[in-house]
Amino acid sequence: MTITTPRSDAGQSDDRSAIRPFSVSIPQADLDDLHRRVRETRWPDKELVDDASQGVQLQVVQQLAEHWTDAHDWRAVEARLNALPQFVTEIDGVDIHFIHVRSQHENALPLIVTHGWPGSIIEQLKIVGPLTDPTAYGASAEDAFDLVIPSLPGHGFSGIPRELGWDPIRIARAWSELMQRLGYDRYVAQGGDWGNAVTEQLALLTPPGLIGIHTNMAATVPDAIQAALDNHEPAPADLSDEERGAWDQLEFFYAHGLSYAQEMSNRPQTLYGIADSPVGLAAWMLDHDARSYDLIARVFAGGSEGLTRDDILDNVTLYWLTNTAVSSARLYWESKLPFFAPKGVTLPVGVSVFPDEIYAAPRSWATQAYPNLIHFNRLDRGGHFAAWEQPELFSQELRAAFRSLR
Repeated sequence: MTITTPRSDAGQSDDRSAIRPFSVSIPQADLDDLHRRVRETRWPDKELVDDASQGVQLQVVQQLAEHWTDAHDWRAVEARLNALPQFVTEIDGVDIHFIHVRSQHENALPLIVTHGWPGSIIEQLKIVGPLTDPTAYGASAEDAFDLVIPSLPGHGFSGIPRELGWDPIRIARAWSELMQRLGYDRYVAQGGDWGNAVTEQLALLTPPGLIGIHTNMAATVPDAIQAALDNHEPAPADLSDEERGAWDQLEFFYAHGLSYAQEMSNRPQTLYGIADSPVGLAAWMLDHDARSYDLIARVFAGGSEGLTRDDILDNVTLYWLTNTAVSSARLYWESKLPFFAPKGVTLPVGVSVFPDEIYAAPRSWATQAYPNLIHFNRLDRGGHFAAWEQPELFSQELRAAFRSLR
């Protein structure tokens, strides 16, 4: 990996807080080592059930491994990344990597978009064109955005924190500083997963210039609902159909889908295996939530979905080559925020609900959580990785959500 910085004799400062150009160039030896490790994987025996109830299925991971060594092209990923303006700047002692694409259209609205785990900037590559150049995608020039896509600290090409304290609140402060350094005095923010946690904390900071946020993974679960789930109580009898659907999704997630988060919250450093085995890393990342895993399994079985085999391996390979499996897991250990609880955001908020998210937030809960709700829409398809899986719908949602704030 290389970082290209401006020459100081060209009038540029050597200050680490300067915004420095960045490009990606992975040594061939690293790619050769990756392929060797995949080919030399010591496989376990097959699961003893006919579904995914014991975890990521052997056939799925073996199909992934075969594509990884025989067909996946990391150099194509590098080319896509290096075709975009990338930069790095040190904030609070950590190098923050980000993509920054300015629109050619006048009065474009600046937007900072934050990924989550096991996501990365790879998630947002498909929305760069539609958001910055809307007329090329059948939308209006008045809906254009200047786009900032940072890598979370400890993820991808950003630096790894060397001290404690990098939770969503501290990351939000860094994002505020980043937008200030870029000269934006009026902007909006978006996020899902950890990206939502960071974006909501950014809204709570009310930094100068931030005028609204959007989320595709809203934190709206009422205290009474969360308490009932935590205590394994039955669903309240007065839930609407929409609320009961959200209850069922949350109940399933807490019973069957939370193990990865519990391990990373409690013992992230123990995960040496996923730093040493690319196949181990891939399996760990695939086992995020049931609906995303089902989609990925269909993809590797030859199905046509919103994601492709290469999409999935682009993201896993980024984690592998940057050796950020364990450093990214520490965010779960650092954060003490209740993930789905309302945080008291009073800025204007747009909510897009994709049906295969961990839970589809009901309008009633969103209205309570966000008193300044300016957009709410339930989509007919899409899941946890909405920008990656359904970029057209996702882009339409951001245009609609922020239109009233321009």
